Amino acid sequence: MDDARRTGSGDSRTARITREEALALHAEGKPGKLEIRLTKPLATARDLSLAYSPGVAEPCLEIHRDPSLAYDYTAKGNMVAVISNGTAVLGLGDLGAVAGKPVMEGKAALFKRFADVDSIDLCVDAYDVDEFVNCVRFLGPSFGGINLEDIKAPECFVIEQRLREIMDIPVFHDDQHGTAIVAAAGLINACHLTGRDLKTTKLVINGAGSAAIACAELLRAMGMRPQNIIMCDTKGVLYRGRVEGMNQWKSAHAAETEVRTLTEALRGADAFFGLSKKGAVTQEMVKAMADQPIIFAMANPDPEITPDEAKAARPDCIVATGRSDYPNQVNNVLGFPFIFRGALDVRATTINEAMKIAAAEALAMLAREDVPEEVAGAGGGAGLRFGPEYIIPHAFDPRLISRVSPAVAKAAMESGVARKPMTDLQQYARSLAQKLDAAGGALEAITERVRQNPRRVVFAEGEEEKTIRAAIAFRNAGYGTPILVGREDRITATVAALGVPLPDGIELHNAARSDSNRRYAEYLYARKQREGFLFRDAQRAVNLDRNIFAACMVAMGDADAMITGTTRSYAASLKQISLAIDPAPASDGGKGVLFGLTMLLTRRVGTVLLADTAIHERPDPETLAEIAVQSAAQARRLGLEPRVAFLSFSSFGDPRGSVIPKTVRDAVELLDARGDVGFEYEGEMAADVALDPSLQSLYPFCRLTGPANVLVMPGLHAAHILSKAIPRLTSAPAIGPLLMGLSKPAQILSIAAGVNNILDMACLAAHDSLVK
Repeated sequence: MDDARRTGSGDSRTARITREEALALHAEGKPGKLEIRLTKPLATARDLSLAYSPGVAEPCLEIHRDPSLAYDYTAKGNMVAVISNGTAVLGLGDLGAVAGKPVMEGKAALFKRFADVDSIDLCVDAYDVDEFVNCVRFLGPSFGGINLEDIKAPECFVIEQRLREIMDIPVFHDDQHGTAIVAAAGLINACHLTGRDLKTTKLVINGAGSAAIACAELLRAMGMRPQNIIMCDTKGVLYRGRVEGMNQWKSAHAAETEVRTLTEALRGADAFFGLSKKGAVTQEMVKAMADQPIIFAMANPDPEITPDEAKAARPDCIVATGRSDYPNQVNNVLGFPFIFRGALDVRATTINEAMKIAAAEALAMLAREDVPEEVAGAGGGAGLRFGPEYIIPHAFDPRLISRVSPAVAKAAMESGVARKPMTDLQQYARSLAQKLDAAGGALEAITERVRQNPRRVVFAEGEEEKTIRAAIAFRNAGYGTPILVGREDRITATVAALGVPLPDGIELHNAARSDSNRRYAEYLYARKQREGFLFRDAQRAVNLDRNIFAACMVAMGDADAMITGTTRSYAASLKQISLAIDPAPASDGGKGVLFGLTMLLTRRVGTVLLADTAIHERPDPETLAEIAVQSAAQARRLGLEPRVAFLSFSSFGDPRGSVIPKTVRDAVELLDARGDVGFEYEGEMAADVALDPSLQSLYPFCRLTGPANVLVMPGLHAAHILSKAIPRLTSAPAIGPLLMGLSKPAQILSIAAGVNNILDMACLAAHDSLVK
């Protein structure tokens, strides 16, 4: 429920992480998850003079004259403070301010990842309401908004209300309103599917904490009649006249009713919102509800009743939970990043009910649209379509920012709280769609699709410590069954030394003793007998070479994919894999082309794909053309609209060259001869022209409509230098090179690959088996 940081447990498809993995991620490299980066060059004394003294005095004087100019001259307009005192950290209770800091950093990371909102976590060691309010109220000059987090009820109600009254920037307690907005969106669609009117729907809410009360208040604001809402806590129904366990916030939702228990309240009810605990609802209670009951069991990590249990009792029900391993996840990350994005962009003074309702309605309407292929794939490969199993958008739908934020901005303008109204909301939506890199969401959608369709992946170097760690993480992440190739005693000894138990579901295969040896040797011999192989050569290769053994497993369908490369060179690994697995046919039906594709996740231009970064030293025109076609296809699978640039040291013949520019020009002409290949391409061009539209404008005939996101390199020499240098020079993460063009999925790592690199590549290899 409460945003992406809260994951379920217990189901094989759910990401499970170990304590060691979580601690290692937070401790490795720079501790924590955040750092501050400069947005202006500060390389020279003049740069420093402009950015600080004496130049900084000028914007100071302007802001003194007109305080609203702080939005123009500082980061205030895109800066949110994530503030907590740690009194209700996740489901862990009152851990205190400093123990809540990892969660607040995580919240800041989600703001940046999903909506490009900068934020800083502020953990306040103040537990008295007056002290906390006094700490926060004076922060307005630095921030465009305040996100309150993990503050226990009922103090959170008082704190938010008082800060909203005092401050002239949005103050939003996400634990309350984020859940309410996403749940309301789901309820809108569930009512639509079951032919109900939201106003007359009879709702029972179990739980009377901050999120439950926020749900009731938002639904009332949307028109649901107060008499149709019954709320329960641990002592039963909140009814008029009850004294025990009541406070002013609960009393506001006390019903005029004779029912006293949750069981009684659910009889004939249309809908149920659970914000309580595991097992609070039984199948008998569900059976007593109205036809086509709507059940939002949002307790985490385990719901009040599982979807399977609810559907067994009432096959006609619609179910949502807070978990990612069931359909219809009520996830706060669908709301808060985009709500703040819209509020900040119109400089709203608050986030009011109209803006919350607009966000809920925008989410509901998005779920009714056709789902992009890369998002549908994350739903398990069957495709997502509006209906009982899909009433809430997927958390990684790239359209969220361009649907929810404009709706919030529009509501802010219409309700009179926007200080910077917009005249063209459609242009605003288009600009938001381009703000985030689509590949980031697509990568997360890939991992989700693999979880929904677990794969059998062979880790060929199964005796290596980091390979074993990655295999354990693969299993714990719910990606499928890892197969370690190696000697059982060596693997067992390494696991014992690690002090980490080997989870159930990890297979160990000793190549020398496998029952499949004969079958694999016969397969290999049939392929290579006319290339100098004797049967004993095939048998020896299978017995002694783990890469060949693993490749035979994949080739013969005993595994879905394989990964290797940490103990030998890329070229050696590829040679061994190629003994058992052929290249796939080329896009034009000719001979297939193998190549390496490196993904660079850059800040400035988003994801850029480089090819070929692994195999062809001097590719000929036919090879370059095929590399372009396959790279464009991979770009589309990552959610990118491919714009392919064939690179050289020259741009359209300037300066003139002979061999390399001609090869590149010939490749472009080959694509021209194919007719409509379905993607933009151009060349030959220098790298700066390919990536800079202002330089492209110097060539009015250039066919690219924006910066290139696929760079086809003229040779391995340049490709290797570029792919290795950029991550070191810019801190842009690099993934790959991905091995492209094989008929069966296999990936080769670099020898320096760490555990996370191995895990990522294993997941990508698993995904390859779903698309081949």
